[in-house]
This record gives sequence, C-alpha cells and structure tokens, in this order.
Amino acid sequence: MTFIYRWLSAMIFSLAMLAGAAFAQDAGLPDYSKWTSTATSAEQTLSEGRASDDALELLRETIADWREQFLAAQDVNAARIETLQNQIAALGEPPADGETEDPEIAERREELNATLTELRAPSLRAEEAYTRSNGLIAEIDRIIRERQTDELLELGPTPLNPAYWPTALEDVLMSFHRAGVEIKANASSPEYQAEARQNLPLILLLVVIGLMLVIKGESWSRAAVAYLRGKAPRGTGVFRFLVSLGQVILPLLGIYALVQAFEATGFMGARWLVLLDQVPLWATLLLGIHWLADESFHENDEIATLPLEASDRASARRIADLLAWTYVLKSVLDAVSQFDNYPTATSAVMDFPLLVISGVLLFRLGRVRNHAAMAGSQSAAVTDDAGVFRLRFARLMGRAAMIIGVIGPVMAAIGYARFGEALVYPFIASLAVVGVLLILQRFVNDLYELITGKRADEEDSLLPVLAGFGLTLVMLPFLALIWGARVADLTEIWAQFQEGFTFGETRISPTDFMVVVIVFVIGYTVTRLLQGAFRTSILPKTKIDQGGQNAIVSGMGYVGIFVAAIIAITAGGLDLSSLAIVAGALSVGIGFGLQNIVSNFVSGIILLIERPISEGDWIEVNGTHGIVKDISVRSTRMETFDKYDVIIPNADFVSGTVSNYTRGNSLGRIIVSVGVAYGNDTRKVEKILLDIARQHDMVLMNPEPFVFFKGFGADSLDFEIRCILRDVGKGLVVRTEMHHQIVERFTEEGIEIPFAQRDIWLRNPEALQPGAAHPPEAPKEETSPAAKSEADVSNSAAGIEPDAGDR
Repeated sequence: MTFIYRWLSAMIFSLAMLAGAAFAQDAGLPDYSKWTSTATSAEQTLSEGRASDDALELLRETIADWREQFLAAQDVNAARIETLQNQIAALGEPPADGETEDPEIAERREELNATLTELRAPSLRAEEAYTRSNGLIAEIDRIIRERQTDELLELGPTPLNPAYWPTALEDVLMSFHRAGVEIKANASSPEYQAEARQNLPLILLLVVIGLMLVIKGESWSRAAVAYLRGKAPRGTGVFRFLVSLGQVILPLLGIYALVQAFEATGFMGARWLVLLDQVPLWATLLLGIHWLADESFHENDEIATLPLEASDRASARRIADLLAWTYVLKSVLDAVSQFDNYPTATSAVMDFPLLVISGVLLFRLGRVRNHAAMAGSQSAAVTDDAGVFRLRFARLMGRAAMIIGVIGPVMAAIGYARFGEALVYPFIASLAVVGVLLILQRFVNDLYELITGKRADEEDSLLPVLAGFGLTLVMLPFLALIWGARVADLTEIWAQFQEGFTFGETRISPTDFMVVVIVFVIGYTVTRLLQGAFRTSILPKTKIDQGGQNAIVSGMGYVGIFVAAIIAITAGGLDLSSLAIVAGALSVGIGFGLQNIVSNFVSGIILLIERPISEGDWIEVNGTHGIVKDISVRSTRMETFDKYDVIIPNADFVSGTVSNYTRGNSLGRIIVSVGVAYGNDTRKVEKILLDIARQHDMVLMNPEPFVFFKGFGADSLDFEIRCILRDVGKGLVVRTEMHHQIVERFTEEGIEIPFAQRDIWLRNPEALQPGAAHPPEAPKEETSPAAKSEADVSNSAAGIEPDAGDR
C-alpha cells in the first residue's frame, strides 16, 4: 500500500509539473512557426544578395526583435528546473554499471528526469532559435560592412580632370535657375500673393523678432556673462556657462523665426522647403562651433580649456569658424546634389574645393595646437597630471589634424573622394566632440566647487574625475557614429552586453552583476556600521583593553567583507562550485608563488588573535624603535621616533624577536649614570642622587628608586640611579631633567665631576724641531724630566682630543 501511495503521489506531481510547463509554454513562448517562416525568408534574401542597405537594416531590426524574445524565453521554467535538479541531486549519484538501485529510488529518478526533460524543452528550443537569429544578424552586418568598405574604396572620377568642369558648372547653374524659377512662379501667383498678404502681420512680427535675436542675442549673452564674472562669487563658472549658452540659443531662435517667416509667405517651392527645413540644423552647427571655439580658446586662462598665446587663440577661433562654414557648405551641396541627382563627376568637382579648404584649415589648426602643446609642456605653470595629459593629447590631435589635412585632399584628387571625405569631415566633427567633452568636464568641476566649496584639482576630489570618466564613456558612441558606425552596431553591443557572458555553466548578465555590486555594497555598509557601533558604543563599556578592542573591530571587518562577498556572488547566480576545478589547478602555483603573502596573512591573523603587540605599543624590531600605528593582515605599520613609517611584514613578528616596552602598561625602568672624583664622600653622593630620584614626579615609590655604587673607575667613582617610571615613554625627558638636577646639586655641595686626564711623554722632543738633523739613537735610559713635554688630554664622547697646552 505504501508503494502504491508513493507511486500515485509521484504521478500526480508529474502531471502537475507537466501541466504547468504546458501552460507556461502556451502563455509566454514565441510563435516558432512564424519565426521559422521569417528566418527562411531572411536566409533566401541574403543568399540572393540583391536587397538594399535600407531593406537589410529593416530585416535586421525585425530579427533583432525576435532574438530578444528568444533570450527572454531561455529562462522559462528556470525555478522549476532548479528545484528538480536539487531533487535529483538529493537522490544521490546513479549506480555504476553492474550495480543495482532500490526500485522506488530508480523509479523516482526516472520520473524526475522525464519531467526535467519536458521542462527543459522550451528553453532548449529558445536557445536554438536564438543561435539562428544571432547568426542571421551577424551575416547582415557583414554584408553591410563589406558594401560600406567597397563604397569607401571605390575609385571615382578625379576632380582635377578639366573635362568634368563645364558639366559641373552647368549643373550648378541649372540648380540656381530652377530655384529662381520656383520663387518667381510662386511669387507671381495670385493665390500665393493672397496668402502672403493674409500672413503679412505674422511675417513682419517673425522677421522683427528674428532679426533682433540674431543681431543682439550674442551681445546680450556676453553682457550677462561679463556681469556674472564681475560678481565673482563661488560658483560663478556654473552660471557663466549656463548663461553663455544663450549665445547659441537666442540667435538660433531668431533664425528659426526667420525660417518660419519665409515659409509663411508661401513663395517657397519644394526645393527651397527642403533647404529651409535644414537651416536650423546648419545654424546650430555654425553657432555651436562658434561658441565652442570661444569657450575653448577664450582670452581668460581660467575659462580656456587649452592654454595658447593671445595671437594663437584668435587664430584658432577664426579657423574653427571657417571649418564650421565648410562643414555646413558641404551639407548644403549634398542636399542640392541629392535633390537634383547630380552625376558622380559633378559631385566630385563641386566637393573638391571645400575639401581642399577644409584640409588647409585643419593643417593650420593642427600647427596651432601642436605649438600650444609644445609651449605648454615647457611651461612651469603646467605641473598637474591632468594638464600634462591634456597637452599631450592636444599635441597628438594637432599632428593627426596636420596629417589628415594633407592626406584627405590628396586622396580625393586621385579619385578616392569618399575616402578623403571620410577622413576630413569626421575628424572635424571629432574635434568638436572633444571640445564639448573638455568644456563639460570644466563645467562639472565648477559645479563640484559650487556644491562642496573645494576645487576639483585637490587631492581628495575623486567625484570630478569619475564624472569626467563617465562623460568620456558617453561621448564614445557619438564618436563611433561620426566615424561611420551604424546605430545597429551600437545596439548590437548593448544587446551582447545585456546577454552577458558565460562562466562555466552559468551566464552572468548585467542585471546579475548589478545585483552582486548592490548586495556587496549593502553588506560592506552594514559591516562598517557594526564596526562603528562596536568601536564607539559597545567595546568602550567593556573591560577589554584598547588593543583587544582594535583586534575585535578589525576581525569583524575582515569577516564581514568576506561574508558580504560570498552572499553577493551567490545572489548574483554564480555557482561557486564551478570554481573548484580552477582553484584546485591554481592552488599549487599559488602556494609557491604567494607563500610569503600567505605567511604574512596568517601571521596577521595570529597577531590579531594573540595580540602580542597592539596599536600604540612601543616596540623594537631589528634594532628599530617605534610606535605601532596600524596592524593589517599583511603588514604592520610602525612610526619611528624620527617620524617616518616602517612597514614590517607580519611574519617577522611571529618568527622573529620583538621587544615590547609598553605591553599591558607603560611602566618601565631607566638608568642614569654619573661619576664623581676620587676623594668625595660616597655616602653623601648616594643621598643626593636618591633625593633627586625620589623628588621627580614621574618616578614611582613602589618599587622604590635605588642608587647603585657601581665601582671604581679609572677616572671616577661610578654611580647609577635606577628607578621605575609610570610612563617609560617619558624616559628621555626624565633623564635630561635628572642630569640638570645632578649638575646643580653637585655644584651646590662642592662635589666634582671629573674628566679623564692623560700624560704623554716624548723620548726625543728635539726631533720635532724644524731643520733638526737626525739625532743619534736615544739611550734606552729614561730622559731627564726637563726634556719631557707634558700635555693634558680631555676625553670626549667621540675620543681623546689634546688641549691647547705645550707639546
């Protein structure tokens, strides 16, 4: 009966799981039949190779939508699959060949495996469809890139061929003629004239507003900027930047008003409407580049992003304005050429002069930047790393501008017009993007100064650096689009990023990574809060000494960070068991290569547990004295009495000999030595020294100080004061004070402190006289006292120095 009951329960569970899987499959799975039709049609289109780029982009977008569905479908039944895998693992390993297993367990294992196979089917099908869609997208991208490359390297007509000039001139004049005919025809039409008269008040109002903003807008903005700069409070740079944007916005609004006025007349034909629709964009480019040049090469050094000489700044601004005009004129020619469908030869002839002018301007701008970078690198004013990097980058950009300014027109003259234009004009746009980046970084620095009151170039100002790094990352997609990247390329990078990467059998997605980071930050924060609570509230109320409190707080930090890392990795879905093989393979290499680090780490743990030394202790290691300032898991930082730090590996404390002068307390003994001349009363000397020791406030009376009559020296009677201080760290101060008191008391009592004396006897002093002949050998008998020379020699700490007496 029990077996039947278990069997029925297993059947009911299996049917419920299968029903749930079928329901999930019917509810949220993609329509694979429709996908199969779409994929087959896409493969046929790619095999024929006749689809245009626009059609391929549209097809790619459709397949990318399918791919997102397949990626989401791969997680269907993930929770149930994990539960079944845990159930199968709980049954143990399947029996080896030739072994038998309990029938109930074998049957249960078979049921669970069958259910697991059913639940995995949607995920496996989604993975197969995802692989197919991914391959189709890669093939479409490859075809489009190959076409772009072929178009870029296509050899066309050279603009230097005079045979193309008359045709090009005729096509351009025809475009002007058609534009004039359109306006003339519309202006002479009674219907358009009536419409213009009806809109005349609106037209006049728009013209007045537009002209006023175009003429006065920039001057109004400059006046506001000058006013703010004159006030000079903190954060003026932020408001000055915001107000300076009016140099672009106000004239742009005026131009937009004039465009609306022209369109309101009704005289503009289709050709003019195409051009007028792009006038605001062209005006934005012109005004924006003018503002950008003014901000980048400003007369004020605090505003300019690149230090230049005054003449170079004005020249750089003029060159930037001219480059903006050439860029806009190129866009105008492209619009007209596309509208009138110019031949390739005509487009090449008309674009070549603008390309040559742009190349010359780039070359001149490159020389200005290169000269500025070289001058700045030799200037003593530029000492920070950011300024040096900016100057080096400016030199690199300047040299690149000079090279591209030459290569682009040369390639176009040969016939590679697309290649030359693909070098010159994107580089101009890149210079503008880099300029915007530098200006935004300066704005962030000003904003940081406004909020915090600290300058961005201070050592502890990390936020402006991170903000600048973020701005750089934001600008990278724009640079990629400028240099020919497609929007689909950027979306593909984002899709791959969303998909994540595979680590063993686990796929880590950006969401999982964010979960890991957030959980770890939370765990780290909780650990720091607990450390702070124990350090300031709990441990001070216990009887644990300061060293023990520091050890407990440090141990909590290491354990907390380790636990936070484990929890974060587990929450992110990374199976730590997959690291076992890698850890086993690397353990031997780590053991040999990092044995010193591991030894120091273990020694640090031992120091924190046993606490033979603590922060604040006075220790001696390898003959070096100092105070322990910090104990980490790898090393200990000791500050010497000369006020420099010594980093000592923890292994030296465990395996070596360490003297701790203040372990447990600050008591310590000092010895003060002194000598008196022979003939003094030794009992009196002993009493005086004992009084000096007892009267000092740093000397303990228990144990009582002691005066030791050390012995009879060669020049003096030697005594020592031996006493215990309540703070041995004050030993030098106590010794110095006792020395002063000994001198004062001995002087009062008439006790002499001797100094060493030596008599030097010369056997033949006449040999020291100048010009003396070699004397005969002196007899071995001792000479008379009159022929002897006596000199007193005083002993110093460094040796014996003769007095100024006779020799």
